Amino acid sequence: MAAVGIQALLFDLDNTLIDTSGASRRAERQVKDLLKSQYGYEESAANLVIEKFNTKLQMENFDCATGVNVDEERILLLEMALQETDGLDPDHGLATKCYFLWKTTRLQHIHIPEEVKSMLKSLRQSYKLLLLTNGSSMVQREKINVCDCQQYFDTIVIGGEYQEQKPALSIFQKCFQLLGVKPEACMMIGDNLETDIKGGVNAGLGTTVWINNTNLKCEDGAMPDYTVKSVLEVMDILGKKVV
Repeated sequence: MAAVGIQALLFDLDNTLIDTSGASRRAERQVKDLLKSQYGYEESAANLVIEKFNTKLQMENFDCATGVNVDEERILLLEMALQETDGLDPDHGLATKCYFLWKTTRLQHIHIPEEVKSMLKSLRQSYKLLLLTNGSSMVQREKINVCDCQQYFDTIVIGGEYQEQKPALSIFQKCFQLLGVKPEACMMIGDNLETDIKGGVNAGLGTTVWINNTNLKCEDGAMPDYTVKSVLEVMDILGKKVV
């Protein structure tokens, strides 16, 4: 059954519209190859560096008011990952080289697929479109710029530019205000049960769509109205065809 009464669509960015995880894996391979070919790291050690770096990335939490330089902070995280792996003195130069290789490679492989671009253009003829993404302003703006996202959305909201991010009610209320629509007239589309789906449900959105392409199980308290494998299936939910 198609969703009805929807006037606005809120799209998540990472792993919803763009394959951030895939781009990250490509970047990680480049760093591991560098460590092995030029610095004598064994495969297991190179893998451990990336594992530790990813763990630290998942724990980072930048306050929007502090003006933190994310590049510098992430270089320090990679420096710690290297030191914890090899037990040697900190090597800021190597960490910097590895980090910018990781960052540049990742950005090179971040893009909105052509069929998703067509979908967004088609949907914008009938709905208001808003991009709602968590993360630091600097990191997310870089992705948004490299994907040229501005042309597909009426409004872009980056959680790191506000006091609270998804799943906080306040960030959703900001979206409703910017769009000029009521919560029940909005659909949230995203891949994260906690931030996108629970957040959307708690904010009173009319419909939530969970992008689940890895066959995860739905957690208690996070019951999306629709579960799909691809963001392109939003067209079917809305009963639309790509023009």
